[in-house]
Amino acid sequence: MAAAISAFENGARDILLLERDQYLGGILNQCIHTGFGINYFKEVLTGPEYADRFIKKIKAIPEIEISLKSFVVKLTKNNVITYLKPGSLEEVKAKAIIMATGARERTREMVHIAGTRPSGIFSAGLAQKLINIEGLLPGKEVVIIGSGDIGLIMARRFVLEGAKVKGVIEIERRTRGLARNVVQCIEDFDIPFYLSHKVSKIHGKDRVEAVEVVRVNEGLNEVPDSKFKIECDTVLISVGLIPENELIEMAGVELDRKTNSPVSGELNKTSIPGLFVCGNAFKIYDIVDSVSKDSSLAGRRAVEHIAGQA
Repeated sequence: MAAAISAFENGARDILLLERDQYLGGILNQCIHTGFGINYFKEVLTGPEYADRFIKKIKAIPEIEISLKSFVVKLTKNNVITYLKPGSLEEVKAKAIIMATGARERTREMVHIAGTRPSGIFSAGLAQKLINIEGLLPGKEVVIIGSGDIGLIMARRFVLEGAKVKGVIEIERRTRGLARNVVQCIEDFDIPFYLSHKVSKIHGKDRVEAVEVVRVNEGLNEVPDSKFKIECDTVLISVGLIPENELIEMAGVELDRKTNSPVSGELNKTSIPGLFVCGNAFKIYDIVDSVSKDSSLAGRRAVEHIAGQA
């Protein structure tokens, strides 16, 4: 939304915004905690409140066409997009495209956790959606693997909903989350926090029953005789994000295989002229305020490209 608004403010008058969900706002709709907007709006907002600021602004601009429930299935290097929307398959060619596809969560398989495959294992973002959007509590005794911000925030969320968080397990010596989230979500709720530890195995047949935890040294190797078990019925995986860039890869954009980000010497730009990437799809940010600023720049650069200035 920030990119589309910026494109309009910089002179574009034929703008199409595609959103695969039934609502605008993306992941912010399920982030009901505060902490958003401190830098961008100079106010403390919840995720839905932050998104609503942009939703109201974009809906007031008739030159921006909004297409909800629209799922992009193909993107070519000639900036032709094919997308599904209710009742039809559409194709559109653009003079410039801005990809604001965000990021997806790393999975259990990516961090090589041994054990069985019982129910009760969730990504932190999925658990957040189940609680905040669907009104469902995924489990009652929870272990969280990784100390990314969403994992820390969900630790607090589970406690507030009456569940018991039996530990947050972080393989590194320091948390990967913001200091404020460690204080407000872990320390303030007396949740056990195991730095320099990893979950080596998940136990359970039909449902998660326990996790096996072990201390690791500076080389991230297991320390002998340091294993212990934590009984639980739910495991949350919060081990980082990966930019969601399969569509631009389909178009032939050069990607960094380690980060899945576009290989680029300049913010927002890709190896294909006229194809721009913004927000967490370009690189992973700590706060949404930075995403909005990045995306506003992408909107301006797209207009400059159309005008032949870039």
